[in-house]
Amino acid sequence: MATLLYRLGRGALRRRRLVVALWLVVLVVAGLAAATLRGPTASNFTMPGTESQRALDLLADQFPAASGATGSIAVKAPADGQLATPEGQAVVQELVQEASTLPGVVGAVNPFQVGAVSPNGRYALVQVQFATGGDEVTDEQRTAYEEVGAAAEAKGWQVAPGGEVLGGEPEIGSTEALGVLVAAIVLIITFGSLVAAGMTMLNALIGVGVGMAGLFALSGVIELTSTAPILALMLGLAVGIDYSLFITSRHRQNLLEGLSPEEAVGRAVGTAGSAVVFAGATVVIALAGLAVVNIPFLTVMGLAAAGTVTIAVLVAITLQPALLGFAGNRVLPRRLRSTVDSAAPGEPVGEETLPVEDRSGFGFRWARFVTRFRVPVILVSLLGLGLLALPTPDMRLALPDASTATEGSPARVASDLTTEGFGPGFTGRLAVVVAGDDAQATAAAVPQVTAMIQRTENVLAVAPPQLSPDGRTALLGVVPKTGPTDEATETLVHDVRDAVGGVKDAEVLLTGATAIGIDVSEKLSDALPIYLLLVVGLSVLLLMLVFRSLLVPLKAALGFLLTVAATFGITVAIFQQGHLADLVGLDTPAPLVSFLPILLIGILFGLAMDYEVFLVSRMREDFVHGETAREATISGMGHGARVVTAAALIMMSVFGGFVFLEDPIIKSMGFALAIGVAIDAFVVRMTIVPAVMSLLGDRAWWLPRWLNRALPNVDIEGEGLREHLDDRTPTRV
Repeated sequence: MATLLYRLGRGALRRRRLVVALWLVVLVVAGLAAATLRGPTASNFTMPGTESQRALDLLADQFPAASGATGSIAVKAPADGQLATPEGQAVVQELVQEASTLPGVVGAVNPFQVGAVSPNGRYALVQVQFATGGDEVTDEQRTAYEEVGAAAEAKGWQVAPGGEVLGGEPEIGSTEALGVLVAAIVLIITFGSLVAAGMTMLNALIGVGVGMAGLFALSGVIELTSTAPILALMLGLAVGIDYSLFITSRHRQNLLEGLSPEEAVGRAVGTAGSAVVFAGATVVIALAGLAVVNIPFLTVMGLAAAGTVTIAVLVAITLQPALLGFAGNRVLPRRLRSTVDSAAPGEPVGEETLPVEDRSGFGFRWARFVTRFRVPVILVSLLGLGLLALPTPDMRLALPDASTATEGSPARVASDLTTEGFGPGFTGRLAVVVAGDDAQATAAAVPQVTAMIQRTENVLAVAPPQLSPDGRTALLGVVPKTGPTDEATETLVHDVRDAVGGVKDAEVLLTGATAIGIDVSEKLSDALPIYLLLVVGLSVLLLMLVFRSLLVPLKAALGFLLTVAATFGITVAIFQQGHLADLVGLDTPAPLVSFLPILLIGILFGLAMDYEVFLVSRMREDFVHGETAREATISGMGHGARVVTAAALIMMSVFGGFVFLEDPIIKSMGFALAIGVAIDAFVVRMTIVPAVMSLLGDRAWWLPRWLNRALPNVDIEGEGLREHLDDRTPTRV
């Protein structure tokens, strides 16, 4: 593979104008396709095969009027008892009439007719039924709904429209640009050259532009959840910068060793590019592997992110060498350019001028410290990660509801007002669907179901049934005493399902946004151990191919598990338990979004293997060429520490930029990824790994002969390429 990429890199530099033109054409075409073919994103998380989804499908088929999105308008009078007065009832009636005539609305229910009035006569809830699902409600319809009640507010009443219809696509604003700015500063410091930093950033931006445009173009034919593009953006941008950084760093090193720009690019793409392809492949495989969980929205999220990572890899090994050809020696710091230009063909500039080769640098000093005190370093690191992981067993998963939305947002205001007047259960009502073979069977089953549910613990109220036109399907509203993400509500869902399971002559199904969230979370929790086992097994196999070793892959997999456990622990402590929540701008602690752990495992796996390859491949290279195990470990750390540090800081900056978004889902994803990268890069890969490698010594590279013969040689380190180039004398052009 290294030889093939070497030729690709040289060819891209020779035909750099054509390569750049082709990528710009792809970017423009993808942008035009996105502008013309883009479809809406989905804010709901469906789960085929679950009871809640079967209930929704049944409603859509037999009771379509009740299958659309619902809204709930919370109304608060200026004083207690005012709803009982003729004036108060007139205000509410006017509001109901206004809501029922909104575009897209089938009808609105008068709260006095269904008893949706608080005992103190100050709060009321107006239920609004839309004709279509939440994802099909247009922005104009949603805006009109949010502005309802202006006349009542003018009289001193508080009107807060809420409900599932307010679910929308999270917006990307200027705050994420801060992460990109920090990444650019890290590149400038790392390279000491504006040209090198700017070119690397430009390369990554073109790649993420192509990937995102292609993704939005496909959104017209596939259903994307609202978080899928944001995940693809943050991951594609982060790996795009990192992959370009690795290749540019190796290219600069080759230039300082006296190679011509063409030869330097070829060898950079053949060596660092091989590691980029491997690292990108691991991320893509891990993300695409989400399909084995058999959860459609998660599969789409994984494939969307995998697509942008694939584009990032292709851009790094084709467009980056072309841009390096245009830059020439300007990718070097100014103080080294004249030295390189005046050197004789093939004459190295000298290690003393190359920061990553300076053996007195921090990377070498840190490696010597870690290898000298390896046992205490390992014990302290394990103890620290263990302490960070302590909250992990308390992790709870759920889909977010309006009670965890940003304070001051319409959804949060409506939720708080409803909770204030009626209790938390009214913000997460359940829906029970009763479907019989005929109207008589349904009519006979409804009283039984109602009585069974009323006897269930934690049920506050059961609303009268709504019947379909043919009378075969009934819809019952169930109000819990606790909120949607409360553990007691989760227990209630199971208790209700158990209670109504024995009803004869009718099918009884429990659904609603709360039940859907519980079903999704439970299925994801069940899939998590299977996916973790798949990812760990894959990491062992892939690293065995790369390093021809048994112990190195096992060490890498165990390090990955430490990273995951510690990351989960910190995220639970802040986002679920509320410790230091103000530091990340979190208004309300809540259970983690249900798909965060499984996504985090897939993404961190790829990034962990990325850093593992870049550090340990140099250790293996020096060990094979005759250095002792300790010397090889120090050399590998010394040469790789600067680049890996820069790469990790860039990843953290890009991911951390998303913490400033108001959406709690995106906020938690950005935080978890940023802290996971920090732990894996600085604690696991740059501390525990060299300590363990020096402790294992020569045994780290042991592999049974039969297994060595059976495994294919993927040549990530470019050994075959070096043998091919050994007799070649570089010439300057």
